[in-house]
Amino acid sequence: MDVPSTALFTDHYELTMLQAALRGGTAERRSVFEVFTRRLPEGRRYGVVAGTGRVLDAVENFRFDADVLDFLRERGVVDEATLAWLADYRFGGDIWGYPEGEVYFPGSPVLRVEGTFAECVLLETVVLSILNHDSAIAAAASRMAAAAGGRGLIEMGARRTHELGAVAASRAAYVGGFDSTSCLAAGFRYGIPTVGTSAHAFILLHDSERDAFRVQVEALGRGTTLLVDTYDVAEAVRTAVEVAGPGLGAVRIDSGDLLLVAHRVRQQLDALGARDTRIVVTSDLDEYAIASLAAAPVDAYGVGTQLVTGSGHPTCSMVYKLVARADSAEPSAPLRPVAKKSLGGKASSGGRKWAARRDDAEVVGTGPVPPSLADRQLLVPLVKAGEVVAREPLEAARSRHAAARAALPLSAVQLSRGEPVLPTEYVTS
Repeated sequence: MDVPSTALFTDHYELTMLQAALRGGTAERRSVFEVFTRRLPEGRRYGVVAGTGRVLDAVENFRFDADVLDFLRERGVVDEATLAWLADYRFGGDIWGYPEGEVYFPGSPVLRVEGTFAECVLLETVVLSILNHDSAIAAAASRMAAAAGGRGLIEMGARRTHELGAVAASRAAYVGGFDSTSCLAAGFRYGIPTVGTSAHAFILLHDSERDAFRVQVEALGRGTTLLVDTYDVAEAVRTAVEVAGPGLGAVRIDSGDLLLVAHRVRQQLDALGARDTRIVVTSDLDEYAIASLAAAPVDAYGVGTQLVTGSGHPTCSMVYKLVARADSAEPSAPLRPVAKKSLGGKASSGGRKWAARRDDAEVVGTGPVPPSLADRQLLVPLVKAGEVVAREPLEAARSRHAAARAALPLSAVQLSRGEPVLPTEYVTS
């Protein structure tokens, strides 16, 4: 199966910079770019690295095929010499990064891309597009998972975002701690468990709620989830147990005062002998609403809009900056630090960096790694000489995140506004 090229998931100026660098003789200078964020979204205590696996796919498929080159030629984006260079483009450098699912803090070099200026600069937009989106969703998912306290979490936001973004959001939410998704495309592409039963339209289709429940149970079995808030919740719960019996799998509540209604439904189910029937709640939930339901007899939460929009923070504001480059195209030319200096808090820090984590700080530095931090380094090789070396199952990233979050101070999962739970400490050689 042909895999679509990712080469046009980029900005026009990446190619015009390339053309100018080729013309000026600087395109082949060895360079180091780093991805980091200067600050976390307001009130967040930690970030979550997500999308790394998708970045590796994007780099691998960053190819300028004939159709892409024809488009660039017709639009006059770059000249023929640049088109000829692009026709043979294959990223041949190295990429290091925080492994997917790891947490990060301001200044953390979550990705480091090394190679020639020409081959590295082209990847800027697609790398940032993926990491900014997926990390934002994973961070929201992580906060919701912490608030849920081990109760089930269902991602169900596909109808609230772009159709392709929905698949990426499902993946990121799974990394962040969600258990399943309603999005079949995400299940197909990434192996995420999928769930779903019926909506209010199914109830309204039938002549009575009893008829709808009967048909659903006959079709899907007694373990199905019946939606009980279309008309009268108490009557619906009674009818649901009469139709399915005490072995009914679950009921779903999608409106009203969820805390109050959940308590009433639990009492009613228990009184009807359906003690093992689970309660699932939906309805515009976010981490704060989930936390407010901690005392409710709820077994699972379904989250849509707030999750796929990053719960108010749809991007992580990550940037892709040149931090070191050689003075010539000679392979042996030494690297020297470079950095942007500007007003408005947008300056960058030069030098090829490493990162390590102590119990009390995120440590970012240049030069030799102190022996005391040698076994605490965070960056791992992802691509070597153009070849991906770090493919892993999505479950690995999900498990890694659970462990990383658990290792943070307890204040990390507080929903009150505050500073990053670990400060970033900079050291230089």
